[in-house]
Amino acid sequence: MKETDFPGVTLMTPGAKCGPAAPQADPQAEPPPDFVRLADIAPHIRQDMRYAGPENFMGRPVPGYCAAQCWLRREVAEALAAVEKDAQAAGLSLVVYDCYRPQRATRAFIAWAADPSDQAQKGAYYPRLDKAALFDLGYIARESAHSTGVAVDLALVGLDFGTPFDLFDAASGTHDPGISEAAQQNRATLIALMQRHGFVNFDKEWWHFTLEGLPDVRPLDFEVR
Repeated sequence: MKETDFPGVTLMTPGAKCGPAAPQADPQAEPPPDFVRLADIAPHIRQDMRYAGPENFMGRPVPGYCAAQCWLRREVAEALAAVEKDAQAAGLSLVVYDCYRPQRATRAFIAWAADPSDQAQKGAYYPRLDKAALFDLGYIARESAHSTGVAVDLALVGLDFGTPFDLFDAASGTHDPGISEAAQQNRATLIALMQRHGFVNFDKEWWHFTLEGLPDVRPLDFEVR
């Protein structure tokens, strides 16, 4: 996904389909009132929403992502706005890769992992692993915090983090000793910025953070629009 000329917004790949909700999906068609678009709260945070286009481990738009927009619980969006303010004071800026994730997207991930014939993205995203093991190894969750709107995948713009986003590999572990000293420092800077505003990192993925302790956290399946 490429950035547009509009801060905080990217466009969905032309012709991308969201796909129907599975029968067990939450019947709610619209976001609940405590969800917001990040662009409305923190318009200067860049958005590179990978699952709305083909630049991801499936190699195609993921069901449920009808627009390349970051939606989050309001508390999470406001906390990210505070992180961005601190980052800007240090001459840095955030870019988000994934935010709220419809449950149908996770079901699409499960179906993809179970299809051994679909290996088009192996070299770029899981070169040393069997994709059928990605759930058991913890790289993809069957019940993701993303679907509750309290988790976000992100980086600091223009910095080297040792591995790209969504590389399923031990090198993506937050404290992996094999990456360069500069990449280790960049990961530490990101963690410090996020922790200051209540976010907790998932140690297998340097890019994944969750704002914990929010009430009424439940998975949802409304489309990202």
